[in-house]
Amino acid sequence: MIKLQNLHLQRAGKALLSGADLTLHAGHKVGLTGANGAGKSSLFALLQGQLAVDAGHLEIPANWRIAHMQQEVESLERLAVDYVLDGDTALRQIQQRLAEAEISGDGAAIAHLHHELESADGYSADARARKLLAGLGFSEAQMNRPVGDFSGGFRMRLNLAQALMCPSDLLLLDEPTNHLDLDAILWLEDWLKSYPGTLLLIAHDRDFLDAVVSHIVQVEQHKLWLYRGGYTAFERARAERLAQQQSAFDKQQAQRAHMEAFVRRFAAKASKARQAQSRLKALQRLQEIAPAHADSPFDFAFREAARAPNPLLHIRDGALAYGETIILQNIQLSLAPGARIGLLGPNGAGKSTLIKALAGSLAPAAGHWQRGEHLAIGYFAQHQLEALDGAMSPLLHLKRIAPQEREQTLRDFLGGFDFRGSRCEEPTVNFSGGEKARLALALIAWQQPNLLLMDEPTNHLDLEMRHALTLALQEFSGAVLLVSHDRHLLKSTCDEFWLVAAGRLETFSGSLDDYARWLTAFRAQQKPIALPVESKEDRREQRQQAAQQRKPRSALKKQAEKLEAQLSKLQEKLAALHQRLADSRLYDGTGKDELRELLAAQDILQGEQEALEEAWLEALEALEAGQSLKRFD
Repeated sequence: MIKLQNLHLQRAGKALLSGADLTLHAGHKVGLTGANGAGKSSLFALLQGQLAVDAGHLEIPANWRIAHMQQEVESLERLAVDYVLDGDTALRQIQQRLAEAEISGDGAAIAHLHHELESADGYSADARARKLLAGLGFSEAQMNRPVGDFSGGFRMRLNLAQALMCPSDLLLLDEPTNHLDLDAILWLEDWLKSYPGTLLLIAHDRDFLDAVVSHIVQVEQHKLWLYRGGYTAFERARAERLAQQQSAFDKQQAQRAHMEAFVRRFAAKASKARQAQSRLKALQRLQEIAPAHADSPFDFAFREAARAPNPLLHIRDGALAYGETIILQNIQLSLAPGARIGLLGPNGAGKSTLIKALAGSLAPAAGHWQRGEHLAIGYFAQHQLEALDGAMSPLLHLKRIAPQEREQTLRDFLGGFDFRGSRCEEPTVNFSGGEKARLALALIAWQQPNLLLMDEPTNHLDLEMRHALTLALQEFSGAVLLVSHDRHLLKSTCDEFWLVAAGRLETFSGSLDDYARWLTAFRAQQKPIALPVESKEDRREQRQQAAQQRKPRSALKKQAEKLEAQLSKLQEKLAALHQRLADSRLYDGTGKDELRELLAAQDILQGEQEALEEAWLEALEALEAGQSLKRFD
């Protein structure tokens, strides 16, 4: 159990928590939300022992193992898989002691440490680390590359994998979805649902929170407010609380006004003086109730273009490539004004490549590409945050593209993105990722686009800004082509989905839930053959027992070849089945029976595959040792 009682916490002279109370039971999965600077990350630091309370009491079990997601990356020369394994510090200590015992030749210590290694699941650690990396979008080749080879976003994925690798009773994750695509987010959801410990999660993805957490803690007005349910339930409950609070405030203000009027009217009259003094004391004792300020600091719209061609863009027989590598081919596309399209597809399939080509940042490899007259594109991508001039303020950035506009008009416009007062004039060099993203969106919104191309616009944005962006996109009359891992944004702003996969672009007729099922089948199709883990003692013993009877070497060789041929045929059947499962038609609601049959067949074939692989390995081992096996039937 985690328990906070009358807790006070300050940072740099600023009160973050004041008289805060909170009780979380073991096994709770909790989303932590609140405005930027409210104290969410400081609460994490407090739970890790990095900060001390200024007053009050914090109770957390002394024997709890705490894992957290680091925000910095070290050990740049370390291989990715080794970096993730380093998250299990207890395992690494056992491995170090075992290495020292082997050097010294201490047999008793070696035997004892091997037992410790088995208890810590050390023999399967490498496989578990690789499974985490695969789920977060790393290929087998990338797992064996140095950490320093990866971009900042993939380094944060490594930090996330390292936190998940650590055995823990309390897991603290600070914005783990910021650098993930939709594929990885869906995988992480499933992982966290099965996590047996207590989870505290800071995230700005409402659908992710709804899927994972059982409670929400809101940091507001220096207090911790606990709500049961996911983020959607929290929004409803908080709205009711704020309405009640506003009603209480209005009632109190009326009571205060009445008391003040009574005091002013009768304080000078002797007959009423005692009553007036009584009212005055009551007025002084009256507890202040803060008015409910539920309004978002963000309120903006995309300025509308005067004209829009039809079609905006037209592509026939298009192709995109990097060097000699074809990314997409046979692209047939026509974008009409007012289209609202969400781009779906596995990691690395070419979604961002298509967006770049449509924006004119990447030359096409083939095909007819026609841009309509008066086409005005607003293009948002993460690299645009880095392209901002750090020496310039938000106001100067906007003046650069609107030199003739009145300064007050520009300031009013920037205010909708929460750049107000002196903040408009501060250099952007020290702005946070979220502030830079808001400024990039402001610059796009000002330029009156009739086509928005948006590649992960919600990275770094908090929930209030995501809500404001959703409203602005809903009101935008131009066309939108959106790549995002925020499912709420996709569902709220897109009328149709396109799928980028297997080198092609095609319409996806299902919902986002259907896409999640399609992605599961697609991953199964891409999954390599899973060989048995060599360290499993029971399988080793079975192979040794089965190898007691001898056969002529030629018979063993014949048996191994027969098993290998059977395995090859079975793999062909599985490949064909996976190809059928990749058909999006199965997930549009009309192919449920066929989908159920295919999934059942897949389970049977995968079971047969595992048995054949085991028998084949036994045959090879017996052949190598000159021993015989019982024939596999």
